[in-house]
Amino acid sequence: MGKEFSTLLSLPGPDEEKTDRQFITSLARGLEVLRAFEPGDGFLGNLEIAQRTSLPKPTIARITHTLTTLGYLEYNRRLEKYSLGTPVLSLGYACLSNVGITKVARPYMQELADFANGSVAVGNRDRLNVVYLELAHGSSTVSLRLDVGARVPIHKSAMGLAYLHALPENEREFLIEAIKRHDEKEFPKFKKRLQTAFRELDAAGFCVSLGIYERTVNGVGATLKLREGGAAYAFNCSGPSFQMTEDFIRREVGPRLVAMVRNISQAVLRLPIRI
Repeated sequence: MGKEFSTLLSLPGPDEEKTDRQFITSLARGLEVLRAFEPGDGFLGNLEIAQRTSLPKPTIARITHTLTTLGYLEYNRRLEKYSLGTPVLSLGYACLSNVGITKVARPYMQELADFANGSVAVGNRDRLNVVYLELAHGSSTVSLRLDVGARVPIHKSAMGLAYLHALPENEREFLIEAIKRHDEKEFPKFKKRLQTAFRELDAAGFCVSLGIYERTVNGVGATLKLREGGAAYAFNCSGPSFQMTEDFIRREVGPRLVAMVRNISQAVLRLPIRI
C-alpha cells in the first residue's frame, strides 16, 4: 500500500518504518544519496553527501560504494569524490519521455518565450520544490538561465505559488505547514505572498513574482490540471526585471501564459492516449 502524502517529504523515522513492513530502508537511503546531487554540483564527497542527507558518514560510505559498483555513481580517485553515472541519466530521460505533456507543450512554450524574450518552464513538485521538466528560451535570455532538472522552491517562485493554488485543500495545507517548519523566518512573508497570489489566480488565472527567487528576475506563474484528481503542472515565464517589468507581465505576458496553458490543455485532450 502506498505511503500517505504527508510522508513523502523526507525519510521516515524508525517508528514509521516499523509500522510499514513493506518499506526497504536501505533502498530509500540509496535513493536519498542520488537525490543529494543537484544540477551544477559536479563532484561530491562522502562528507558532503552525509551533510545533505543527514545520514551517518559510515552509512554513506557503504551506499556510495554500492552505487559505484552498480554504475549509478562514478568515483574520481584524484578528488576522492563521486559524480552521477550514466544509468542515472538513462532513468531521467526515461522519466521525461513518459511525461507526454512536455512534448505537447514545447511549441507553445517556445512561442511565448520568443514573444516575451524570456524563459518559459513547466514543472512538477519534488518535495518542497518544483522541478523543471522542460524549458524554452527567448533569443537573448541571459538571466537565471536554468536547465531541465533544476529545482526552485515552491514558496519563493510564481510557479510554486500557482502549483499550491491547484492542489486539493488537504495537500495544500500539509505543504504550507511543511514550508513553515522548513523556513520559519521566511514564512510570514510567504503567507502574504500566497494570499496575494491566490487573489491574482482567482481573478486572472496567473500570479506575479517580483524579485522573490532572484532579486533581478521577475516572473509569472499558472497551472494546468489535466483531470480531476490528476497531477498538476506548473508553468512560468521569467526574465530580467529591466525587461520583464510588472506592467509588461500584467498587461501582456500573464494573459498570454493563461492562453498558452489553455491551448496546451486542449491539445492534450486531442491526443489518442490521455496523459
